[in-house]
Amino acid sequence: MAETGGYQVIARRWRPKGFDDLVGQEHIVRTLKNAIKIGRIAHAYLFVGPRGTGKTSTARVFAKALNAEGGPNPDPEDSSAVSQAIMAGNCMDVIEIDGASNNSVDQIRSLREDCQYAPSQCTFKIYIIDEVHMLTTQAFNALLKTLEEPPSHVKFIFATTEAQKVLPTIVSRCQRFEFRPIPEPLIVERLAQIAQAEEIDAETAALESIARLANGGMRDAQSILDQMISFCGRTVVAGDVLDVYGLASEEILGSLCAGLAKADYAAIIDGCDTLVREGRDLYRTLLDLEARVRAALLDAVASKGESARLGAPLSTESLMRMLDALHSSEGAVLKGLSDKVNFELALLKAVEASRARAIDTVIRDLSRIAAGGEKKK
Repeated sequence: MAETGGYQVIARRWRPKGFDDLVGQEHIVRTLKNAIKIGRIAHAYLFVGPRGTGKTSTARVFAKALNAEGGPNPDPEDSSAVSQAIMAGNCMDVIEIDGASNNSVDQIRSLREDCQYAPSQCTFKIYIIDEVHMLTTQAFNALLKTLEEPPSHVKFIFATTEAQKVLPTIVSRCQRFEFRPIPEPLIVERLAQIAQAEEIDAETAALESIARLANGGMRDAQSILDQMISFCGRTVVAGDVLDVYGLASEEILGSLCAGLAKADYAAIIDGCDTLVREGRDLYRTLLDLEARVRAALLDAVASKGESARLGAPLSTESLMRMLDALHSSEGAVLKGLSDKVNFELALLKAVEASRARAIDTVIRDLSRIAAGGEKKK
């Protein structure tokens, strides 16, 4: 490992260097590799998805595959000077632009003029524009003509977390790729590989908690692991992750779920008091409870009407109403003056909602009873 003065964070050291290193985006990897193999390389690509899911890393890997010596090649030689320059961000023909700070029409016009010059050392001149939705409307319009009919040596790769802000005229000229949130098991698997390589003893439960915190973002997960190593040293345990980030333990979450399922108000209030006493993040806990109720709802749907995953049997309708009540309370818990009171109300309302019955269901049941009575007469 490098000395302290030259330390590089895990998220940078473990950044994907090839298509095989990209986790959780197999549909995109397959498409890009096939495009290279059969020579169907588009002139513009739009990478869309949540932060930390690999958009910019994929853009670099794709640029390396297109421009590596002897390329385009889906599996280029990493040791070549061009490959190393591209991955380090130092290649003159792979230009990375931050859309947030280079969003004026004059800067885009300068880019458009620069496009006319042939690449100096590579096959293609590739422009990677991150957070492209930050460009002004005038800047987008200045880019349109070049994007529609670019020189044969130019490729554009746009990345954004907010695709709805990109002009439709830009989107229609690109091949669009949707980056998905990375599943937690894949994040845990990757973090375990990193921990082993870094000679860190990390509990599986700790890595699972980190994956939970990351919300599908590999970069966020790696940054959290980095911080936990700084906090814990060479041994990372689940309890430390819970304490540092204010996560509720599995035991408390299970107890709260059982309280919701059984309408045990005392258990719910006691669980809320425990969370506050331990300094847990109530909004994060609410999201974790929603995830568990959703899992129970999916189980009820698969089981054709009922699930006991929360600790007591609940119908599909009850679980839907409970999940809707929890989801509707997110804003109050996040921004309310008293998050404890709002959190308690959210859980109690969820119980009441799960016990309520839709009026159409009541009418249907009454009609069925009435019909049965008429048949007996």
